[in-house]
Amino acid sequence: MAEKVLVTGGGGYIGSHCVVELIEAGYQPIVVDNFSNAVRGEGNVPESIRRIEKLLKTSIEFHELDLLDRPGLEKLFKKHSFSAVIHFAGLKAVGESVEKPLLYYKVNLTAFMNLLEVMQAHRVRNLVFSSSATVYGDPQRLPIDEQHPVGGCTNPYGKTKYFIEEMVKDHCKAEKDWNAVLLRYFNPIGAHCSGQIGEDPQGIPNNLLPYVAQVAVGRRECLSVYGNDYDTIDGTGVRDYIHVVDLAKGHIAALKKLKEDCGCKVYNLGTGKGYSVLEMVKAMEKASGKEIPYKIAPRRGGDVASCYADPRLAEKELGWKAQFDLERMCEDLWRWQSMNPTGFSNASSFAQ
Repeated sequence: MAEKVLVTGGGGYIGSHCVVELIEAGYQPIVVDNFSNAVRGEGNVPESIRRIEKLLKTSIEFHELDLLDRPGLEKLFKKHSFSAVIHFAGLKAVGESVEKPLLYYKVNLTAFMNLLEVMQAHRVRNLVFSSSATVYGDPQRLPIDEQHPVGGCTNPYGKTKYFIEEMVKDHCKAEKDWNAVLLRYFNPIGAHCSGQIGEDPQGIPNNLLPYVAQVAVGRRECLSVYGNDYDTIDGTGVRDYIHVVDLAKGHIAALKKLKEDCGCKVYNLGTGKGYSVLEMVKAMEKASGKEIPYKIAPRRGGDVASCYADPRLAEKELGWKAQFDLERMCEDLWRWQSMNPTGFSNASSFAQ
């Protein structure tokens, strides 16, 4: 019988791609989401999950649930025997976190504490946590390995990731039978090769590539490039971009690592290569065949010049390595955006 894995925030961008990989790897994902980032589809199920069901010709158990709802969480854990939890759920906009720090601390930290306590009560002791390279703050050296200092976060969103990491480390130290893998993401882009699921930001995109794709499809007029005077190849910020499917496969590798009674482990998931904003614009122009107009705007507070991973530890200990190159990332992103010009809201675009 397939192992049941609880996926919190499974209707969102990374969560939904992880659900695909879980099913294809033989797991049974049970998905919860409160629709703060996911788009509601038919039957009050996230549109992303509805599409995955049709794509893989399967059914997925979904519960609309906010992790702040402790009784609801208890009820779910009484119903199922989970072998592990993959935790994606949380607020994630850097700018919003600066404007509403208390909201981010309440939602991200309280929800996670609820989850951890309910897991403990029901003897579910295996966790994969969706963390972020934001825990490294302003890089002191490049590439960034897992030994790089953490905690010098430049925004409340990053601090919530750091605080949750610390909670998990302390809990695993106190409870020797617990196992956790903390995955520090760099910059996920791309989409499923079918073009049926991808990133659909609600409102104005906070991240570069969704914005670029929306400009290419005509949904936005122009891209603002924040700063062109950094000490980089062309003056624009450099980041490590990773295909979301590679990222999802990293979670499957993490689940397998938990089987080794690994204690608490930390891994970077990135490609190890950085690309500038203007290099990404050119790559998307090539993939889409469209000119992407942009204008130079002042630097944003909290942005760093360069940030890219040293992912060798994940390759050594998880047997995981990013497979998709920049060209493929942009092709898959463009396929998703061109097939879904208004995102999931145009649900009828999905082939029946």
